[in-house]
Amino acid sequence: MAQRYEGGCMCGAVRYAVDAAPLNERVCHCRSCQKAVGAAFNARLMFRTEQVTMSGPVKTAFSSPGVKRGFCAECGTTVLSGRESAGVLAVTSGSLDDPGLFRPTMHIWVSSKQPWLKLDDGLPQFAEAAPA
Repeated sequence: MAQRYEGGCMCGAVRYAVDAAPLNERVCHCRSCQKAVGAAFNARLMFRTEQVTMSGPVKTAFSSPGVKRGFCAECGTTVLSGRESAGVLAVTSGSLDDPGLFRPTMHIWVSSKQPWLKLDDGLPQFAEAAPA
């Protein structure tokens, strides 16, 4: 049986659950992610959209062409991002009930990494998007 991933926003109004293995687990350093989560990077787990069940008042906005971000309409916690055209949805690692389940495999868009951030975890690093 696949690992169960559950999480939600800070106030508890938004909840999600996934009973599937992530397609990937990455740390993104692009400026769009930095602005969307209000931090130096976005650590996220990507799944097929249909694998994620979500409830609560999720408000969405497009941050770049084709990329939709979702956050709680009550408390503002960023909980997801995704590309509808690709059928994928990513949840933020910090919104997991157990963020220790996040197992990153790479850093992407390190060309936009904050200069004070040192990456010494031994994970592969890509200047922009990961290779296909």
